[in-house]
Amino acid sequence: MQDEYHTVARAGVHETEINRSRFLCALAPAASEQEAQDFIAAVRREHADASHNCYAYVIGADAAVQKASDDGEPGGTAGVPMLQMLLRRDMRYVVAVVTRYYGGVKLGAGGLIRAYGGAVGEALDTVGTITRRRFRLATVTVDHQRAGKVENDLRSTGRAVQAVRYGEAVTIEIGLPDSEVEAFRAWLADVTAGTAGFETGGEAYGDA
Repeated sequence: MQDEYHTVARAGVHETEINRSRFLCALAPAASEQEAQDFIAAVRREHADASHNCYAYVIGADAAVQKASDDGEPGGTAGVPMLQMLLRRDMRYVVAVVTRYYGGVKLGAGGLIRAYGGAVGEALDTVGTITRRRFRLATVTVDHQRAGKVENDLRSTGRAVQAVRYGEAVTIEIGLPDSEVEAFRAWLADVTAGTAGFETGGEAYGDA
């Protein structure tokens, strides 16, 4: 698994004009291939009168699923440059649809490649991206007397507190970079006089 990737925080559209052709790039986060396909279908319905609705999407933190479509443009001039732009920016769990309204001037293969790839790049800059980083899930178990201070200390130092549960003891679920697990274990033992429990679990991605 890679340590981090980028995605878009929200859906958005950016429009650019090249030689009288309009290029509208719609971006959206997509947690699954089905979500990506649903978004593509929605854009195609909205722009059913467009010359082309080309798309590219990347699903999975390791980019396991990659798809692209030229939608009638010459082969390799639209979907592939869009996909390459997403991969160059380390974008994951994202779908891009570039809608083209033809303006009467042919751009040629090189011009199309630059236009479609560029439309995605400009849209990413305009809509904005977020970084998600891999972390280790961990559970801290502490008595009620110390729980408030431990939780406050965790939050004040920017730890990713996932959940807090109250029972016979207090269980705090957090996320830690792997490189900080041992230092955190030592810190926890120090602030709780060795009374806290600490267990590590699986991996997940969270906002950096």
